[in-house]
Amino acid sequence: MRLEIASYKALKYSSLNFHYAKRVPVNRIAYSVFNDSSEWCGCISFGGGAGAFLGKPYNLVQGEFLELTRMALNGKQESTSKAMSIAIKLVKKNNPSVKLLISYADKKQNHFGVIYQATNWIYVGSSKSSGTEVFYKNKWVHNRMSSQVSKEYYDKLSKRKKFGKRKYLYPLNKSIRKQICKLSKPYPKKNCLSGVTGSTSSFQDEGRGSNPTERLNYYA
Repeated sequence: MRLEIASYKALKYSSLNFHYAKRVPVNRIAYSVFNDSSEWCGCISFGGGAGAFLGKPYNLVQGEFLELTRMALNGKQESTSKAMSIAIKLVKKNNPSVKLLISYADKKQNHFGVIYQATNWIYVGSSKSSGTEVFYKNKWVHNRMSSQVSKEYYDKLSKRKKFGKRKYLYPLNKSIRKQICKLSKPYPKKNCLSGVTGSTSSFQDEGRGSNPTERLNYYA
């Protein structure tokens, strides 16, 4: 297995075809994953996060942390955990100023972060549900779209409280690891099938062509 710097075209294709979110993340660095047969398996990408506040709890400023924004893979990789490990090593090697990686497992998708657990990320807790989503154009979206429609139309839409997320951290040096380990909590668990490193059932963002398979939820 090998990883190479990904083009925007590769990231876009994998994000739209291999990931349940069906959108391209804001990206700072992305890697294309190739299996031992040199088949392209998709992309792993990292971004600067939603804002500098993400690093504030750890006394980090923008540029000292990255958020894992996508693991959009098609299932042809021999080991998802190995792909993750290689990506982390490349980030550390090529971005010496980055001290911490941050990622989230989406409760809405019933994700528990099994791939993070398999690669020794540190679980620091779960955010509470907050805000509101509305059912608009056959999908649940952020309620900020209310500004795009009339109040009468908005009031008729189905609404629900937003789901929280499970947060994982991966420190890249000893000093930040010492700080983060103090925040460590037991991994959240659920009954799931084995095979985190398998080629067809490895984790939450694995997909089957353009239609991610339902069984991925067992590994999230």
